[in-house]
Amino acid sequence: MTRLSTGARTRVSDFPHGVELLHNPLLNKGTAFSDAEREALGLRGLLPPRPTSLQEQIARIMANYRVKPSDLERHIFLASLLDRNETLFFRVVVDHLEELMPVIYTPTVGTACQQFGNIFRRARGLFIGADDRGRVDELLGNWPQPDVRAIVVTDGERILGLGDLGANGMGIPIGKLSLYTACAGVHPAMTLPVTIDTGTENTRLLDDPLYLGLRRRRVRGQEYDDLVEEFVTAANRRWPGVLIQFEDFGNQNAFRLLEKYRDRVCTFNDDIQGTAAVTLAGLYSAMRIIDGDLRRQRFLFLGAGEAGVGIADLIVAALMEGGLSERDARRACWLVDSKGLVVAGRGDLAVHKRAYAHEADAVPDLLGAVRAIRPTALIGVSGQASTFTREILETMAEFNARPIVFALSNPTANSECTAEEAYRWTGGRALYASGSPFMPVLLNGTQYTPGQANNAYVFPGIALGIIASRTSRVTSEMFAVAARTLAAQVSQAALSNGLLFPALSSIRAVSVEIAAAVAKVAFDSGLSPLPRPHDLTEFVREQVFEPEYQSYV
Repeated sequence: MTRLSTGARTRVSDFPHGVELLHNPLLNKGTAFSDAEREALGLRGLLPPRPTSLQEQIARIMANYRVKPSDLERHIFLASLLDRNETLFFRVVVDHLEELMPVIYTPTVGTACQQFGNIFRRARGLFIGADDRGRVDELLGNWPQPDVRAIVVTDGERILGLGDLGANGMGIPIGKLSLYTACAGVHPAMTLPVTIDTGTENTRLLDDPLYLGLRRRRVRGQEYDDLVEEFVTAANRRWPGVLIQFEDFGNQNAFRLLEKYRDRVCTFNDDIQGTAAVTLAGLYSAMRIIDGDLRRQRFLFLGAGEAGVGIADLIVAALMEGGLSERDARRACWLVDSKGLVVAGRGDLAVHKRAYAHEADAVPDLLGAVRAIRPTALIGVSGQASTFTREILETMAEFNARPIVFALSNPTANSECTAEEAYRWTGGRALYASGSPFMPVLLNGTQYTPGQANNAYVFPGIALGIIASRTSRVTSEMFAVAARTLAAQVSQAALSNGLLFPALSSIRAVSVEIAAAVAKVAFDSGLSPLPRPHDLTEFVREQVFEPEYQSYV
């Protein structure tokens, strides 16, 4: 078990003392410092006199959390806890994951990003501005932790389904890395959130006196590429082999940055690849419920950006592994964008859409596409609310005994349909999953529990496997095995109730299994410099951080 520490401190004299210790969130224990620790570390009089246990602290935190008047206030409360006592924060989150995850991440993190300038309390992570070209290595040198293994970086251009939020997007890397630790046990001292601030096209932010980012239009072209290149190079120089997860970049940059760096450094894009893995896992589970064959399905995507194309690419890989030709596998996947069905005859297609531009008649809208393609699975990644209308879902139910309906857009307000709409308009027959959580639905005396296709099921475990194996590259096969491993964790009892994913309460155990599968790919592919362990699951489990206080005396 990895203990919370920033290094190999073994003596009391090695630790900061007094107020400095209380202000160090990695080492602070608050009122849980024992009498002996208070005496040895200069804490006498700086804390209330009675030491309390970790469990007492958790009870106090949850009591205060539950009386907050809104989810945004709860988010601020938890962020403040993270800033002063990381062990307590992660213990609280691990012990109450299902209750707290929607607040520390989607959907509440979207509101927190929108309000970032209003709720800013204390700097966390690293901001790299457009004016910092030539100095990025110096900026990275200001980060206090010497052993960074994982970076989540955004440029804030496409935050969830909310669009360009500029520097306000820092809430996303912070939230993602919190889930690295809470869901998979990646040590928090090994993580670094980064925002590359090259400006924003959001005029509301540019006019907002409380906006904390650069007040300029976005830098693009070569100047932008040079800054990203400097960051990637400097990060790998300072922390060789560090995992860099690209997050919430705009379509025009996301695909090409992934292609540029995927064979050079250890990197992945969660919007493209993580979303694909969790969606494919949901489809595998759906096949178990309907006793179906993935190779016989037809997939229609509303949304032809990072998520849609990323999911389609991974489905194609799975279908080809199952024996289909590439042509037939791609023909099973159809895209609808803002101009209608993506077909070969259209001359306005971006490069990333062209592999799915099939020979077919033009169709101007989603309803027409559903009628023309007759999909077995309808997957929404559009960021547009209420686009799975009653007529569309009733049409899906006309030619599918169990229509697969995935409304994956975040946050909740952007979901293509609610869980209640999906069940009601398909007569309770939909196999439904959403990107943000929905409450169970009671329909005609039957309760339906919707699944959440949350990327948190896969990206923390994938990251843990990458870090544990020290793999030099992240391959597509790692996302494929993550999908299969996740689907395998869904019990038959859960499937019988229409559930497509395991309970969030089991996510740390699930993440260990995913990490072991990812590490196996790294070792099998010769991408790890480490000697191959006899038991990969145990090898991973030994590296999992558990949020427990260590004794300093």
